[in-house]
Amino acid sequence: MTRHHPLKILCVALASAGLSGAAFAQLPMSASPPPSQAPSPPIEPIGAHPAGSTLSHGDRKFIEDAARDGMAEIELGKLAQQHAASDQAKQLGSKMIQDHGKAGDELRRIAEAKGVKMPTEPSMMQRHEADKFSKLNGGDFDKAYADAMVKDHEKAVKTFTKESTEAKDPDVRSFAAQTLPTLKEHLQLAQAAQQAAGGRK
Repeated sequence: MTRHHPLKILCVALASAGLSGAAFAQLPMSASPPPSQAPSPPIEPIGAHPAGSTLSHGDRKFIEDAARDGMAEIELGKLAQQHAASDQAKQLGSKMIQDHGKAGDELRRIAEAKGVKMPTEPSMMQRHEADKFSKLNGGDFDKAYADAMVKDHEKAVKTFTKESTEAKDPDVRSFAAQTLPTLKEHLQLAQAAQQAAGGRK
């Protein structure tokens, strides 16, 4: 009985199928899976602070409130230039514009470094107050303006005193401490203007 070599049998089978060795080499291989693509970065929720921001909620709120308050003081200071009767009230308004403008610039620098979005305008209540002041003139404006400056800066001194020691972020704490003397000066000037205008005791 004739025994056939296995290799010879394979060649005969290929020839019968009409396939050459070259054609066999070109047979399609099973498709390899496509290379895995890098996962897309997660979508950041609308209104979320950047991942690099480490500020506490309290520190962020302080920055946002201080920014709005500063813009409100600047707005009222501009109205004082137009509506006040006394030079004292006008000078107080001018100092508000200058000092709160500088403080706002520094606060904006800190906010950008910490990933906090700064407000672009005062609060609705503060804008409503500015609208009321825009309708006053002369002595009436002077009294109302001095009263408002005393009230606002009493609150500001209290808030900044607290933040100068209790803010968790060292830069926020330093800003509050460095701005506090200016706010105390503003309060003294406002109290003097209030007394001169015969405003609230």
